Amino acid sequence: MIIDAHLRLGAQRDVTLEPDELIMIMDRTGVDHALVAPSEAQIAFDNRAGNEAIAKITAASRGRLLGYAVASPWNQAHALSELRYAHDHGAVALAVDAALQGFDLLDGQVEPLLEFAGEVGWPVYVRTGTPPTALPLPLASLALRFPEIAFIMGRSGATDFWLDAIPALEYAPNLYADTAYGPWDTILTSFAEHPAVGTDRVIFSSDSPYSSIVIELRRILEWDLAEDRRARVLGGNLAKLLGSSVPA
Repeated sequence: MIIDAHLRLGAQRDVTLEPDELIMIMDRTGVDHALVAPSEAQIAFDNRAGNEAIAKITAASRGRLLGYAVASPWNQAHALSELRYAHDHGAVALAVDAALQGFDLLDGQVEPLLEFAGEVGWPVYVRTGTPPTALPLPLASLALRFPEIAFIMGRSGATDFWLDAIPALEYAPNLYADTAYGPWDTILTSFAEHPAVGTDRVIFSSDSPYSSIVIELRRILEWDLAEDRRARVLGGNLAKLLGSSVPA
């Protein structure tokens, strides 16, 4: 099974990806399921439009697409009602982007959202790589505050903060690496060979439409890795975190 852990649908600032196009690419590349988030503007402020759009898209996909919930931590109590709405309409995880949403990972604002995620059993995707708000080591500190939640380190600090990814993964055992943009012969192999990380804590993500599913998937398929370990990276690890949310 191949599960793409993170894509964004709709019109971003520079690129666009529509659901029909995504399904066509998934069919061509053999990707079984994908976790999809709404557009940048909908992540930043128009949360209800984003959550409604993702709910409709995932419902129409017959299980191929699984939805991220989004809510700005600045909206406080309203943010929790957004997450409840998304949960009731099929969302299976929470997506957080501190750079787009304008907060610091450690300033406490996002913690009520994480408490909700913990209550409903959602994993949490947090994009990293943009200073000063969205970096691997602060995310690791945040993850330790919520040991019951599985955190996916989106982009694993790509690119200027890749060197912080391993220390972050060592520090927080409930943090998982994301493969997007990572060369297999350097970054990904350093994850796989590290005794505290290994392939059990690495999750395939294309980060489309910023990158390409074809390119990102080819990188994992060309990686010199035992097939059982490759299978865990491509979908097994994420399927475990999502549990029954992944259709059989």
